Amino acid sequence: MIRFNQFSLARGIKPLFEQTTFALNPGEKAGLIGANGAGKSTLFSVLRGDLHADGGDFSMPPSWQIAHVAQETPAVERTALDHTLDGDTQLRRIEARIAVASAAHDGAAEANAHAAFADADGYTAPARAETLLIGLGFTLAQTKEPVTSFSGGWRMRLNLAQALMCRSDLLLLDEPTNHLDLDAIVWLEDWLHRYPGTLIVISHDREFLDSVCNVTLHLENRQIKRYGGNYSQFEILRAQQMALQQSAYVKQQKTVEHLQSFINRFKAQATKAKQAQSRVKALERMEIIAPAHASSPFTFEFRMPDAAPNPMMVMDAVRCGYHTEAGEVPIVEAVTLSIQNGQRIGLLGANGQGKSTLIKTLAGTLEALSGTVREGKGLRIGYFAQHQLETLRPEDSALQHVARLAPDTREQELRDFLGGFNFSGEMATAKIAPFSGGEKARLALALIIWQKPNLLLLDEPTNHLDLETRHALTMALAQFEGTLILVSHDRHLLRATTDTFMLVAKHRLQPFDGDLDDYRDWLLQHAAEQRAAAKEMGGASSTDDSLESGQNRKEQRRLEAQERQKLSHLKKPLQSRISKIEKEMDKLNAEKAQLDIFVADAASYEPAMKTQLTESIRRQADVNGQLEALEAQWLEAHEELEQIG
Repeated sequence: MIRFNQFSLARGIKPLFEQTTFALNPGEKAGLIGANGAGKSTLFSVLRGDLHADGGDFSMPPSWQIAHVAQETPAVERTALDHTLDGDTQLRRIEARIAVASAAHDGAAEANAHAAFADADGYTAPARAETLLIGLGFTLAQTKEPVTSFSGGWRMRLNLAQALMCRSDLLLLDEPTNHLDLDAIVWLEDWLHRYPGTLIVISHDREFLDSVCNVTLHLENRQIKRYGGNYSQFEILRAQQMALQQSAYVKQQKTVEHLQSFINRFKAQATKAKQAQSRVKALERMEIIAPAHASSPFTFEFRMPDAAPNPMMVMDAVRCGYHTEAGEVPIVEAVTLSIQNGQRIGLLGANGQGKSTLIKTLAGTLEALSGTVREGKGLRIGYFAQHQLETLRPEDSALQHVARLAPDTREQELRDFLGGFNFSGEMATAKIAPFSGGEKARLALALIIWQKPNLLLLDEPTNHLDLETRHALTMALAQFEGTLILVSHDRHLLRATTDTFMLVAKHRLQPFDGDLDDYRDWLLQHAAEQRAAAKEMGGASSTDDSLESGQNRKEQRRLEAQERQKLSHLKKPLQSRISKIEKEMDKLNAEKAQLDIFVADAASYEPAMKTQLTESIRRQADVNGQLEALEAQWLEAHEELEQIG
């Protein structure tokens, strides 16, 4: 179990955590959320042992193996497959033992090392590593290519594969979906559902959090608060708690005003001085409840387009691709498409299939190789490219950026416009170089919105946005009066803002008849077929092994299967018992949440509610007692399970 008890930590002069307490049970999958700069990455450093408490304490089982995604990938000539296999450090240590024993001609040591290699599933490791890489979007051929041949985004995928390859008890993932397309995200979700260890993930993708997590850890006001459930459930619980907190604050303020009124009236009168002094002490003792505070949610809206041609654009037998020195490189062929006013299209398809190429051709930044593209009269395109932030000028201010688009507009009008995007005061006139990725993305969106487009072409607009800004963009796009074509791996954004899907696959653009759940099923089926094909190829390549080696491995696998069957027989009753306990705990936790809300509600203390309040307080104590007992049983069962192995 992971426990933080009265934990405090500061970075420099900035306190990040102050006497915060929470716990995570083995096997739980937690989403770690909070504003940028709240301390999410710092908490990961604490869990990895890189930082230590200034006050209080933190503990976790000393035997736990921790896996996390490295932020840097050395430019090495090792293959992608070898780089992934490096994640299984236990296997690499055994391989080193085999090499040392073989060099020393120590037969007994080498035999022992080979036995350990088999016990560690060493013979299946390359196939398992290939499955990880293919699931994350690599082709079978790419698994044999050197790390140096991959770009930064693909190297981050390699690091993710390496972390998943690690035999970990605790897996720490910091924004794992940032460099993935929707196909790889769906595969990763499926993998994490089967991951047996404890998971803590930082993410701004609410659908990913909803799918993977059963606990939410919220960082706010230097505290970490634990909520049972996924992100959507957290939003509901937090809203309820904030409403209760606000109610309690209003009630307390009335008491404060009453006490202060008495003090002000009577503290100068000798006969009342003693009573007034007691009221002063009462005020000092009273724990002031902070008013429920939610930072003003950031919102914006698109300006009404001046005109809306119909059709907006027509593509006839268009080939999308690039001109190179070697000739034309077609990416998407035979595109025939009529974009009608008011359409809201989501483009689906794996990385490299041509979604961005198609968007660039629609935007006019990439010339069609052949075919015709006709634009409607009055068409005004707003284009957000996947690398849009690179087009901003770091030495210029936000005000200078928007002034270039509107040189004849009054500065105050431009300032008012930027203020709507949280660029006010000095921030509007400061250089944007030190801005965060999210702030630059907000500015890029503001520049598009100023131009009042009637056709929006958005290619991964949420890559640098936090949850609050993603929500604001979703709401703005839902109310946008024009036409929208969107590429995004954020399924919540796709669901909320598009009503038609088109698939870019096998060099063709075609309608996708279904919703995102259908697409998820299609992706998982496609991934399963790819894995099966990879296994067949792996099987074919192994036929050159000697017959004797093959027979030895077959016998080894038979013995391993017998051992697994024996362990499964021992584990099954315990696993059933744990599952039953967890179901009971879920039921009681749901009841506890309702009781806590009722008992905390000021209205529950009215005379008419006395009987119900008394019964609720009694039941609250019963439920807490039952939960403690069940938790003890749950821990005992898990310890027995760990002893079996």
